[in-house]
Amino acid sequence: MVKNYICNSCTVILAVLPCNVDIATQEILAFTEEVDPTGERTLGILTKPDLLKERSSKAVICDLVLGKRRPLTLGYHVIRSRGGDEEDSDGDSDLLHREDMFKDEPWTSLPDHKTGINPLRVCLQELLGQIADKAFPKLRSETRRKLTEKQEELASLGPPRQTGRQQQQFLVSVASKFQNIVRAALDADYSTNQVFEDNNLRLITEVINTTDEFAVDFEACAHTYSFEEKDRTRRISTAFSDSEDEEEEDIDEESSPRFDLDLYPDLEGILTKGCISHQPSTGIMPWIIQMHRRSRGVELGTFGPRILSSAFQEQSIYWQKIATKYLSRVILSVHKFIMGALGKVCYETRILDKLISGLIADLLIRYQDSMNQAIHFVHIKRHKKPYKLNHYFNKNLQKARNDRINKALRKKAWKDKDTGQQVIKLDDISSVVNNHNNTQHTAEEIHDILQAYYKVARKRFVNNIYHQAVNHCLLSGLSSPLILFSEQ
Repeated sequence: MVKNYICNSCTVILAVLPCNVDIATQEILAFTEEVDPTGERTLGILTKPDLLKERSSKAVICDLVLGKRRPLTLGYHVIRSRGGDEEDSDGDSDLLHREDMFKDEPWTSLPDHKTGINPLRVCLQELLGQIADKAFPKLRSETRRKLTEKQEELASLGPPRQTGRQQQQFLVSVASKFQNIVRAALDADYSTNQVFEDNNLRLITEVINTTDEFAVDFEACAHTYSFEEKDRTRRISTAFSDSEDEEEEDIDEESSPRFDLDLYPDLEGILTKGCISHQPSTGIMPWIIQMHRRSRGVELGTFGPRILSSAFQEQSIYWQKIATKYLSRVILSVHKFIMGALGKVCYETRILDKLISGLIADLLIRYQDSMNQAIHFVHIKRHKKPYKLNHYFNKNLQKARNDRINKALRKKAWKDKDTGQQVIKLDDISSVVNNHNNTQHTAEEIHDILQAYYKVARKRFVNNIYHQAVNHCLLSGLSSPLILFSEQ
């Protein structure tokens, strides 16, 4: 504490030294030289001169005061302290009585302003004045800086909130600022507020990026079997997969680098753990034939309506896992945004903790509602009877049949030397179209219908998951967690 105090350039250092000790061995003088190299604020105070009996000892002290030994810039001052057996009085008469000793030899050789309490008082007043004059500009600057800091700190606390009315006004003000950030974040208007320098608060951007990755990954790996071999080469986003092995066909339930539930333990039980590393399997035709053999009835060149429902349910078995993983990422983004935005508008940790404590229960309910909405929508899409009024279904069905026939015909085609075009024999066309047994023909029909229906259902499912479970439940709906803390 003493070191910190005397290091201050505005402090006067009084190096108090008893006259009856060896001055050369006193560490205080060496220490003062470290903190005050120029000696502009160090004054030596020599006490207990009355304890010196030998004239040589008194001469040494006089030499110090006169600057002949161990000189100081401001010099030394000799004073006589009250003895232990003297009366406890600070009157002028007692002071004069104690200082009568300075009228004797060799003290008379010292200047009057170097001995006694009163001359020391005058010296200190002058020294303090000099230091104050020199330090005043710096002190004024430091005072202004500290005043500005405290004013900013006071302003950050907001208006007084002693009464219930004032507390209500404070919360309304905080909620208004929070909703301003919410509106800007949903509109991607990041230039309106400096808080958006934090990427975690760029909510709609993060949600859209996550949705794009979800759409790509859902198209690539949501189906159990590949409709075509080329589907196996499609890229899967690392956001939903942590496996580099293209042959991996399982769901990794153990770890997820994206979801650190240690940061948000309240979300435990809502977020889906694990990364999706499923790759669609090959061999869809043998699977369809097997399913047909297990489900066929008395049909003539056709198949029962239930087989398509069963095939679609098996083909979409991973929809819920991928959809809930997508919802988990969006919920985490929304939760990080809410926590971050509240921290930006409410600076007091105690109030922020109480505010979050009051909101968290309702936030979790709304997060769970959005997850339940996604799961409910998956159940509806996977277990209802396949039926489409969408004209894209017929278009996709015709394309699937076309692609299958074209693929078979290309194997029998050759290049005509005269025209340079691919040609094929009419008999080969007939053999490709007609030479199928009932089982193979039915399996191909099931494949084409399933492929056409799955493509339309997948696109509509991805679109509806975003609009209903994400946009409506989490972002802009009446039950969105973003509007839970508002002015109303």
